[in-house]
Parts: sequence; C-alpha cells; structure tokens
Amino acid sequence: MFVITGITGKVGAIVATTLLNAGQQVRAVVRSEEKGAPWQARGCEIAVVPEADDSAGLARVFADADGVFLMNPPNYDSAPTFPDSRRRAEASAKAIADVKPGRVVLLSTVGAQATEFNLLNWAQFYEPALAATGVPIALLRAAWFMENAAWDVAGAREGRFDSYLQPLDHAIEMVSVHDIGHTVADLLRENWSGVRTVELSGPRKYSANDEAAGFAAALGHTVEAVIVPRERWEATFRAQGMQNPQGRIRMLDGFNEGWIDFERQGTEQRNGTVTFERVLSELIAKG
Repeated sequence: MFVITGITGKVGAIVATTLLNAGQQVRAVVRSEEKGAPWQARGCEIAVVPEADDSAGLARVFADADGVFLMNPPNYDSAPTFPDSRRRAEASAKAIADVKPGRVVLLSTVGAQATEFNLLNWAQFYEPALAATGVPIALLRAAWFMENAAWDVAGAREGRFDSYLQPLDHAIEMVSVHDIGHTVADLLRENWSGVRTVELSGPRKYSANDEAAGFAAALGHTVEAVIVPRERWEATFRAQGMQNPQGRIRMLDGFNEGWIDFERQGTEQRNGTVTFERVLSELIAKG
C-alpha cells in the first residue's frame, strides 16, 4: 500500500495514477470525502485528514504503508519564520517515527541547502525532521517547475509576458511535474536504507527567452519576455494581496543570482525527459 498526500494536486495525481496503472494499491490522503470521491472511483482507499499538522491523523493513515509520498502544502505568502511549515514538519516527522512506514519520499526543492533567507527555506525544517525518524527517507529536490509558466499564458497570447527570471538569457534548472511524479513513483518502489538526497532536473536548463520562443512556436506568432524591474517587485506582489513578499523576492534573487541551485556534491542526480517546449504547448492547448 502506498500513501499519497497532495493527491488533488498536479504531482500527487501523477504519482497516484502511475502507481494505479502499475497495479499498486493506493491510499489517498484528502481533506474531505468530497475531494476523495474521484480517487475512490478509481480504486483508491480514501483517508481524510483535514489538517496537514494533525500528527495523530497522519499516523493513522501512514500505518502499514509500504511507502509514503509527502509534500508540504504550498504557501507562497508564508510569514518569515515559516510557522505553518514548522508545524507540518513536526507533525509529519512524529507520525512517521511513531508508525514507521516502509519508506518516505518528500517532495523537497532545489536550493533546500541555501542559507540565505528565501521562500524555499521551509525545506530546512522538513528535511532534518524526516531524516531523524530512522525510516528510509528520499529527499527529492526538484528544480523550478516548468508548469509555473501557466501564469504567463495570457500575456503570451497577447505577444508579451512579464518575467521575474532575469537576465532574460539566464538559464536555470527546470523540470516538469510529469517527470517529478514519475520519479516519485519510481522511488517509492525502490529499497534503500538511510537518507538519500535526489536532485531532479529536466533535459536541459531553460531561460525566459527560451520560454518566449516556446510560446511563440506553440502560438504561431512572436512572443517577447519583458523584464519586470526589481524595484517594482514588492509593490506588485503587495498589490496582488501578498502580506510577506520578501521571501518570494529573495527566492527570485536566488535563482537570478545563482545561489539557489542544486547542491550536487553528495547527492544523486536524475534527469527527466519532458521538454519545456512540450509543457508550453500543453499549456496553450488547455486554453
């Protein structure tokens, strides 16, 4: 039995689908029976845990599992001390230590080791907490999600989109949720002891200019990436409703300046096969 958290999201859905297609039993962790209904119809056992920091609830659903896929529910406007991630990491680690599932795969992030303050620092609470449980742990540090480009589709249709990744020719590691989900499913079916750190990227690095070219190919007209000056970021993010924009700003700085990157030394390296061009074409096709 494999337990999948975040099953209603992109990565979790791919993990679960991959396992189901391989004939594996899947327990879907959801916040309500309603959210679990589509997965129950596909043959999953449903486990309702309304809050991700409910240690007792998590222990109940992790018990007797061969493997657990764990992810931190995203919060792009977390307070600088990351209180939500701290609670969830503590609860997850306690549940895992108590019931000891066969293995755990955490969806972590590129730059988890970075010491500078940024939005990805949440991983610095999860990774050591899980590593201390005594259960076989795989920390899957995934690159920048290619699917983040969904935010740029509307602008690309009009011929230009705002870019916070800059300079426009600065390429960074990116990966598709398809490759992330398939890698998680592979790891859950592997056997190991101790703690593994697996860094996952796509077939190559991509830049904002590459994104523009990919959109242009999919749309059949010229598309331009336009730099958003850094001095405008805070006002823009606050206008979008953010209360704590500095974490996001420093995360973008980290990608642009290069200090958010893979650790490489002492880690495993894996590469997906899904190209950014394919992802952009799929985003356009979705409308």
